[in-house]
Amino acid sequence: MAADIEEQPAGYDRLLCAEHAEAIARVAAVIAERRPRHVVFTARGTSDHAALYAAYLSEIRLGLPAGLASPSAITVFGARPDLSDALVVGVSQSGGSPDLAEVLRVARASGALTLAVTNNPDSPLVGTAELSVDIAAGHERAVAATKTYTAELLALLMLIEGVRAGDGVLPVEERAALARLPELAERTLSDATPAQLAPRYRFAAQLVTTGRGYAYPTAREAALKLMETSYLPALAFSGADLLHGPLAMTDPDVPVLAVVGSGPGGESMREVLPRLGERRADVVVVGSADVEVTARMAVPEVDERYAPLLDILPLQRLALALALARGEDPDAPRGLKKVTATM
Repeated sequence: MAADIEEQPAGYDRLLCAEHAEAIARVAAVIAERRPRHVVFTARGTSDHAALYAAYLSEIRLGLPAGLASPSAITVFGARPDLSDALVVGVSQSGGSPDLAEVLRVARASGALTLAVTNNPDSPLVGTAELSVDIAAGHERAVAATKTYTAELLALLMLIEGVRAGDGVLPVEERAALARLPELAERTLSDATPAQLAPRYRFAAQLVTTGRGYAYPTAREAALKLMETSYLPALAFSGADLLHGPLAMTDPDVPVLAVVGSGPGGESMREVLPRLGERRADVVVVGSADVEVTARMAVPEVDERYAPLLDILPLQRLALALALARGEDPDAPRGLKKVTATM
C-alpha cells in the first residue's frame, strides 16, 4: 500500500502525457458532439467515490444533471430505464464486476452513449461500452485502492473539462495548472503529519469524516480506507448533512476528519467547524484552509476542482499508518479481494 501511494505523482504525470491526454481528448470530443442531456454514473466501492466527484463536475462545469445509478434496479429488479439522451459512465478499477457491465449493456440498448473508465482496457466493461478511457495506473499491489482512485479522478477531470471545451482539447491555462499536480502531490506526500497523528487515534472506537462539494467524495473515500485497513467504523457525511442530526454523535471521543479547502465548498464548511467546536470534538482539518482546530494536515492550495487529487493523499497515508499502529496488515484486509464481482 505504501508503494502504491508513493506512485501517485508519477501516475498523474503519466495521464497528463501526450499519449493519454490525446486519447482522453478524442473521447471527450465524441461526447461533446453527441450533446447528452444528462449523465448517469455507475460504480462500486472506491470507484463510486470517483464517480460522485465526476457527478459534481458534470453539474457544475457542464450544467448537466448527473447522478449515480443503482445497479440492482437493473440486475435484481429487471428495470429498463429510458436512457436514450444520457451519457452513461461505468467507473471501475478492474472493469470486472458483472452488474456494472449489465448497466452499460442495458443503457446502450436503450440508445445511451456509454463509456467505460477503467484500469483494464481488456475488461468486460470496456467490451460492453461504446467508448473507453484507460486510467493507466499500472498494477496495484494492495487490496485497498489508492493510485487507481486518484487516476480515476484525474481521468474524469480531464474528460469533463475536455467536453466543456467542445473539441476535447483542454485550454492552455488548464493544461498548465494540471501540469503542476505531480510536483504538488510529491510535496504533499513528503509531509510527515499523517504518520505523526496515527498514534493519537490508535484506540479510537469510531470516527467521522466530512466535507462539502468536491470534498465530500474525499470524505467518503477516507472513511472507506479507514474501515477496510484498520477495521475502524467510520461514517462519512456532507457538512450540511452532519448538521441535520449526526452532529449529536460527535464529542471528545469521536475524532472528526474535516476536508476543508479554499473554494466555495471549503467556505461553506466554516459554519460546520464551530458547531463541532461546541461539541468539543477532536477535529483534524485536511486541505488548504487555515483554520483553528485540534490538528491540521495541510495541502497546497489549488483550484477547488483539483483539490481532491491532493486532499486524499494524507488521508491515505493516515489510513496506512493507523492500520500499522493498530497491528493490522493494510495490504491484506480480512475478507476482501482485489476484484469484487456483484450482480
